[in-house]
Amino acid sequence: MTDRQNRRVLLASRPEGEPKPENFRLETAPVPQPHEGEVLIRTRWLSLDPYMRGRMSAAKSYATPVEVGAVMEGGTVGEVVASRNNAFREGDMVLGHSGWQDYAVSDGQGLRRLDPAHGPVQTALGVLGMPGMTAYTGLLTIGQPKAGETVVVAAATGPVGSAVGQIAKIKGARAVGIAGGAEKVKLLTEAFGFDAAIDHRAPDFAEQLAAACPDGIDVYFENVGGRVWDAVFPLLNDFARIPVCGIVSHYNDTELPPGPDRTPQLMGAVLRKRLTLRGFIVWDFASQARDFARDMGAWLQEGRVRYREDVVEGLENAPAAFMGLLKGKNLGKLLVKVA
Repeated sequence: MTDRQNRRVLLASRPEGEPKPENFRLETAPVPQPHEGEVLIRTRWLSLDPYMRGRMSAAKSYATPVEVGAVMEGGTVGEVVASRNNAFREGDMVLGHSGWQDYAVSDGQGLRRLDPAHGPVQTALGVLGMPGMTAYTGLLTIGQPKAGETVVVAAATGPVGSAVGQIAKIKGARAVGIAGGAEKVKLLTEAFGFDAAIDHRAPDFAEQLAAACPDGIDVYFENVGGRVWDAVFPLLNDFARIPVCGIVSHYNDTELPPGPDRTPQLMGAVLRKRLTLRGFIVWDFASQARDFARDMGAWLQEGRVRYREDVVEGLENAPAAFMGLLKGKNLGKLLVKVA
């Protein structure tokens, strides 16, 4: 490996507001060499996800931020190209967390061997990975959809949102998806089988959503916040459940939004309607991993759940793709094909 270089995308500076190209730096370094008990992994696929925006900030959160000058973190699928660990062999495909780089050394902790015979290995970063499990655990544990209820999900063409709607349908609920643009709206009903789909960019979005939910909303899977939440809020039924997975419309905020303090309005509705409003991180439900793998694997084989991938070629294009993700430019699970 001495003649090869390891390309790495580093956090060059912390963004103020929207991330910009200057917040990232692409550099090359020697390929690291594994010591006893370690493996060298060549990254094949890199997952890009909204949570990474939080890792770029030094603000207190549920996870440690990426340090300035360090490699951007991210889930990866890679190939073991050198092994000094008896648990792994050269040629093994593994799911790990190597970050935005071509090569990484691991002691094997947290690595999971993948079997290419079971399907495309990159699905371990999408429908069969963290996004799919986020949808499964958040919807079924917090949302608890029942037959005949209305489930609404924002960012519905993304890997989490599309799975939420399809799982809701499997459970007998009515699925209403919210997305941005005519192409995404069409995809929701034609490819993912949602009962209705609404474009949040439409000037009469709130009215369209109300018409699509004549019996109100029983479960709202929150990924976005902002204007979408404003339209959903008055439609929530008594005892509605709101799993809060993300609020991507606010990730780049540098100050509180203008207007009156609406906290009393929210808390009043929580009380009067007996709402369940719960934030979660997927690993809160790590004990459900086997159930998720069993059910989602079966649903995929049966054709009851479908997925879509948006693939970007080349590690050097990861920053631009990530910035586009925060603006909703991706159509499906966003992946970088690194090698």
